[in-house]
Amino acid sequence: MASVPCLVSLSLCLLVLSHACSAQQRRGEGYSLDECQFSRLSAREPDRRLTSEAGVTDVWDENDDQFRCAGAAALRHTIEERGLLLPAYTNAPKLVYVDQGQGYHGAAIPGCAETFQSQEESQQQQDPRQGFRDQHQKIRKVREGDVIALPAGVADWFYNDAQTPLVLVQIMDTSNPANQLDNNFRKFFLAGNPQQQIQGQRGQFSGQGFQRGESQSQSRRGGSGGQEQRSGNIFQGFDEQFLAEAFNVDTDLARRMKNENDNRGVIVRVEDRLQFLTPEFSEEERSEYQRGRPANGVEETFCSARLKQNINDPSRADVYNPRAGRITSVNSHNLPILRSLRLSAQKGHLYQNAIMAPHWNINAHSICYFTRGTGRVQIVDENGRSVFDGEVREGQILTAPHNFAVVKRAGGEGLEWVAFKTNDQAKISQLAGRVSSMRAFPEEVIANSFQVSREEARRLKFNRDEVTLFSPGSRSQYRA
Repeated sequence: MASVPCLVSLSLCLLVLSHACSAQQRRGEGYSLDECQFSRLSAREPDRRLTSEAGVTDVWDENDDQFRCAGAAALRHTIEERGLLLPAYTNAPKLVYVDQGQGYHGAAIPGCAETFQSQEESQQQQDPRQGFRDQHQKIRKVREGDVIALPAGVADWFYNDAQTPLVLVQIMDTSNPANQLDNNFRKFFLAGNPQQQIQGQRGQFSGQGFQRGESQSQSRRGGSGGQEQRSGNIFQGFDEQFLAEAFNVDTDLARRMKNENDNRGVIVRVEDRLQFLTPEFSEEERSEYQRGRPANGVEETFCSARLKQNINDPSRADVYNPRAGRITSVNSHNLPILRSLRLSAQKGHLYQNAIMAPHWNINAHSICYFTRGTGRVQIVDENGRSVFDGEVREGQILTAPHNFAVVKRAGGEGLEWVAFKTNDQAKISQLAGRVSSMRAFPEEVIANSFQVSREEARRLKFNRDEVTLFSPGSRSQYRA
């Protein structure tokens, strides 16, 4: 009988191993190790800017090695007051970080009911079509610090109802198993007439974006053998008669759905304030919202699943050092939808001259977008070579590849970043400090490994007693 639990345990281990191997195989699909030149990492600013009527979209070149080999694409939308980012869906799951501002977000979850409904009585008084009432799926208020998780193929939109810009940083995981196409990022717009693109040699974004295989200079002059073309919304490819029959409308309205003469771009300005249904908060619900928690204890279903979590609130920090800073994570434990997306995020805030412990990412790539301040980052590969050693600043992206060793140090203004990670339970292993690998080794192992005395081994092991975030020049009181 004792063999039964053993067999069960063995089966579970093989299942977990198989799942991990298949996920890793999918992430690296299409690229050999020789093609991934992680020896030339750089902190990158956007390569291209697309201007719309009510905002701009900054796009990073996904053909850059750190994006291509990590299987990711990045862009940033800046939405002005009364700006509407048109509904669209992508071929890969994505995380959206609200870097600045506040507004509203709507997502059309397939197969779910329109649970927000207007009162029939008030509609009858206001609308001559007696009995008509609007209804739609849930709309969420978003604010600075929110991380919003969206599965592949889910259409969504954003609206800025404030006077200050709404800035959204998005990372798309193109190597995720949910993407059954190639590793190119594709965005499919349901409305509008997205701006002219360059058709390059290796494909393009559907709707907007920076193609694979072209540089910023190629983008400006048309690429190698490329030609300009306008990428329209998905309805432009359908026959008007088919659209009219499918929506049960006349052909004129079906033709207008194509937006063929619309030059507003992908962020359009709403003439009057956008009107939609939103419930009024009670004081208790408002307090729960401010803490980023659901207002009830009902178990989540797919249709009612929480899509966002705020990681700016200091009270939610997972690691805090009053002399060094704080770290806050969102993963599948506190935002369950991330389990299916296999993604997570982490917000880091280092105070002046503080250090984040040297570490490596055990099970994920870490794509860092720097939100505030300046600092210095070093990244080292498996051969002990420095693949990045330089200054970073607000607005740049830098990828720390899986298992590469990383250390960050803030400058005089401090340093803040949000790290998008390609695992829903991303973990790090620290090289220094109280919970580090060095603490786990016996003194004799350290002494013989580095050819140092036992006293020096003790100093390496115990002289830094902080966890994850180190204050400038601080040491523990331990002495050999």
